[in-house]
Amino acid sequence: MLDATDRKIVNALQGGFPVAARPYAEAAERLGLDERDLISRIERMLADRTLTRFGPMYNAERMGGAFCLCAVAVPEERLDEVVDLINAHDEVAHNYLRSHRLNVWFVLGTETPERVDEVIAAIEAETGLEVCALPKEREFFVGLRVDA
Repeated sequence: MLDATDRKIVNALQGGFPVAARPYAEAAERLGLDERDLISRIERMLADRTLTRFGPMYNAERMGGAFCLCAVAVPEERLDEVVDLINAHDEVAHNYLRSHRLNVWFVLGTETPERVDEVIAAIEAETGLEVCALPKEREFFVGLRVDA
């Protein structure tokens, strides 16, 4: 369970993280916390999977890479297994469940456009399931934030 301080951390740090010699100290000061407390709370939320990722978001395409939205039809009894296999790939930015035949969706962010196909092939080989690749045709900025 998140306490009020955890919620404050999650809500505040989604909008940016200081670029500084001691970014955690600066972020902690802005939140009215001790640097060590901020670091240990983030570590705990990562360890208990409250947070699945803590780090910067890069525009892979501007650096010569690629993004691709993908979907897989995963049998209910294999959900945990398949999601773990998908998440084991560093290129997986995030994933989510849908109540649809294609019930597991994820986004790949790769260093090269060719790497998208390589990661999809690896996931298909590991899971035995077909990955439906949905490459971006047009970009929209929605400014996603999730309030904790």
